[in-house]
Amino acid sequence: MSFALPPIADLSQAALSQRLQHLIDHKTKPLGALGQLETLGRQLGLIQSRLDPQLVQPQMVVFAGDHGLAARGVSAYPSDVTWQMVENFLAGGAAVSVLARQHGLALTVVDAGVAHDFAPRAGLQLRKVAPGTADSSRQAAMSAQQCEQAIEQGRDVVRSLSGNTVLLGEMGIGNTSSATLLMARLLGEPLLACAGRGTGLDDAAYQRKLDVLREVLSLHVDAVSPMATLAAFGGFEIAMLVGAILQAAAENRVIVVDGFITSSAVLVASRLQPLVLQRCVFAHQSDESGHALLLKHLHAKPLLKLHLRLGEGSGAALAWPLLESACRILREMASFEAAGVSNSDHDAGQRPADEA
Repeated sequence: MSFALPPIADLSQAALSQRLQHLIDHKTKPLGALGQLETLGRQLGLIQSRLDPQLVQPQMVVFAGDHGLAARGVSAYPSDVTWQMVENFLAGGAAVSVLARQHGLALTVVDAGVAHDFAPRAGLQLRKVAPGTADSSRQAAMSAQQCEQAIEQGRDVVRSLSGNTVLLGEMGIGNTSSATLLMARLLGEPLLACAGRGTGLDDAAYQRKLDVLREVLSLHVDAVSPMATLAAFGGFEIAMLVGAILQAAAENRVIVVDGFITSSAVLVASRLQPLVLQRCVFAHQSDESGHALLLKHLHAKPLLKLHLRLGEGSGAALAWPLLESACRILREMASFEAAGVSNSDHDAGQRPADEA
């Protein structure tokens, strides 16, 4: 590997974790009564190394790129939809655009490698490595140099943005195939356990997709390291997501992970720097069939399960209020002592069995 990975600190702080748990346990509620929201609050406190975490200037970042493999019919939509959806993001008409407005999230769209020339404008970063990856059924989707360049560009995108939280999304016709291939190779799982219907393939098209993906895996049998796998199966937007995750983790930003494709980028990043996972909040479990298995491998417990399969960062935006709520619970909810409320659970030393 010719480029240096950013150093990422271990957030395992036993004393701080105990102080956060003590704070949560003494709020005016039964022990463990806020469930996963309590776990989330403790995680946010550890990421920020404070008892009163605050989420400042959250940044929604959508990376977009085209895929040469799309020419093999692995998606229900033509490749032109990638650039058309980028325009839709910027015009404010996409789901993620609506949700970002609703929740006050600054939206940045990144041209990581779209087969289209965009006019510069506010909210768009032009970081194109090439106008789409190569067809991975014939050659590696990216050269090693292109892969490294994309990762560095992703790191630069995060450096350019203010705030302490990033919400990550993607757009790219064919990118569920790339994510599937990354998952199958890096986790050693059968293709059928990883491959879903993406944008809604019918039975015949789904079978064709499986055949193509088997062909790609066979062609790149020697691609086994994280970087070689990423280069082989590609997605400039996925590689930039990897860089964004690495940089955000190095800066101790909270990383809100969207769906299947974004999770595949987390998988690659975690194979390069395992400690990135400490900063990742997994927004939801999507309806893409491999996502539940991928989350299991990442030891991730998603906040939501809404049967989404859109991408774009839409699930991350929907989960955003839960992160804000977790912080507010820590900062604003009264303790039993402050409120003058008797704490029978705590006084009796009781704690639910699954919380002990």
